[in-house]
Amino acid sequence: MKTSALILSAVMLISFSACGQSEKNVPSNVASAFSQKFQGASKVKWSKENDKEWEAEFKMDGKEFSANFDNSGAWTETEYEITAKEIPAAVKAALDKEFAGYKVAEPEVSETQEGKVFEFALNKGKERLEAAIDITGKVLTKEPVKKEEEAEEEN
Repeated sequence: MKTSALILSAVMLISFSACGQSEKNVPSNVASAFSQKFQGASKVKWSKENDKEWEAEFKMDGKEFSANFDNSGAWTETEYEITAKEIPAAVKAALDKEFAGYKVAEPEVSETQEGKVFEFALNKGKERLEAAIDITGKVLTKEPVKKEEEAEEEN
């Protein structure tokens, strides 16, 4: 019985460690930059995106966000979902023209130093696309979703 409890505790500890980094593991300059940029953020969960980047997932203003910072504390990107009503008119016009007949799913905004881009998952029958459109309505990317990516999205 004690062995089972010990094993269960170890498995839970490893599982929690693998899911994310506690704020105390995040470099202080990264945590400080995050706090300055996103005052009012709640339910912050940190993870190590790769060797050079940290990601914070959090809630703010009733929305879910993710923000990335490099190891020096420099902000690199913020992403958040939006509703169909929040899609700007120029972007909506581009969707209607370039992707007629597609159903828009998962609209989100990606903000970087270069500006704001609207990203979409688009479905038409069995056809799946991902598209990115800038604020002026210019289609920046239009790519089919690979079968492996579809399987990952379902999991």
